[in-house]
Amino acid sequence: MSRDRQLHLGAFMRPASIHTGAWRYPGATPDANFNFPLLKRAAQTLERGRFDAFFMADHLAVLNMPMEALKRSHTVTSFEPFTLLSALAGATERIGLVATASTTFDAPYHIARRFASLDHLSGGRAGWNIVTTSNPDAALNFGLEEHMEHGERYDRAREFYDVVTGLWDSWADDAFIRDVESGLYFDPDKLHVLDHKGPNLSVRGPLNIARPPQGWPVIVQAGASDAGRQLAAETAEMVFASGSTLALGQRFYADVKGRAEKAGRDRNHLKILPGAFVVVGDTVEEARAKRAKLDSLVHYESAIASLSIALGTDASGFDPDAKLPPIPESNASKTGRERVLELAEREGLTVRQLAQRLGGYAGLAFVGTPTTIADEMQAWLDGEGSDGFNVMFPYLPGGLDDFVDRVVPELQRRGLFRREYEGTTLRDHLGLPRPGNRFFPQG
Repeated sequence: MSRDRQLHLGAFMRPASIHTGAWRYPGATPDANFNFPLLKRAAQTLERGRFDAFFMADHLAVLNMPMEALKRSHTVTSFEPFTLLSALAGATERIGLVATASTTFDAPYHIARRFASLDHLSGGRAGWNIVTTSNPDAALNFGLEEHMEHGERYDRAREFYDVVTGLWDSWADDAFIRDVESGLYFDPDKLHVLDHKGPNLSVRGPLNIARPPQGWPVIVQAGASDAGRQLAAETAEMVFASGSTLALGQRFYADVKGRAEKAGRDRNHLKILPGAFVVVGDTVEEARAKRAKLDSLVHYESAIASLSIALGTDASGFDPDAKLPPIPESNASKTGRERVLELAEREGLTVRQLAQRLGGYAGLAFVGTPTTIADEMQAWLDGEGSDGFNVMFPYLPGGLDDFVDRVVPELQRRGLFRREYEGTTLRDHLGLPRPGNRFFPQG
């Protein structure tokens, strides 16, 4: 069976599971975050499952929750993304390698060099997840006493994107002649000095790395605030969304694709992949029991800390058995706050119930058999709620193996997912064009 539209699948790795109780689950690997042989095996398994990309999330602070919660969490420490993905580039051949890098706490020249290098090392498989970093504690690790305001972070991010992509275009694709006999290594006429001077950034250039194989590594974005959606519509080629229901997913999908078209872009050149936590069982009841077991492994101290972070305010003093009190605006992630408030309202949860849900994972979840999970994924694809999913696994290695060995074959049987890679680059996997060079349109 063939279809015009097929699912795209990314794997959300931190580098292990997002679920706070994952490291304690029977059969899990407690040291997964720093176990390179396990992570290499995971990447190779995902490649065997023909996933589009391995996505490495990142954090720039550890002390972002009370110590009583912090000491129980495996999600606050991990490898540095470029180091890990560069190592995985040599252990894989086709799967895309997407890294998070902050526009708030890094310099454009650094980011441009790292992603260009990763794209060359991997043969054109790199992707940049643009984040503005919502955690205020990160500012303290970069010489700042206060976190940059939300709107200011997005203004900087938009300019940052222009600078990085401009640096990637420093060289024409055919600039490097390498003529041994004449001694001419590159053509000076095919080198552009960016010389950017803007409201937030000043970068001379040029980049000291040849243009990446993909032209530009794939641009990824995950913000869902109004500013985040606009940034995605103008710049992103893949969006990691956070809709917890199909109706919410459809609204987000229509909004961001519509904004992209208004910005003069082809809506098909922007792929929207909501995060989906997937638990597989022989029966729906077994899968739900697995999820319940996972959630039971989250301590209340961790749960209430997660709720505090999401709300941008200290929730430790709230009555655990009452509904949420009014929550003021904060400088933390607006997306996370709104998602939690909507969940609490929709399901009538108490603070305790909300914290326990959030302490594990509170977003979109497919918990069932390979058949029911494929049914739900197909409904999202056919209903224009998504172009695929950024899959989150309950634990490593078993939760990942369950998806690749059991769900992927069912998706393939239905014609919803590829059986083989049709290209070698991440752009090939996603059906995205290679961007032209703005300074050298002819080469």
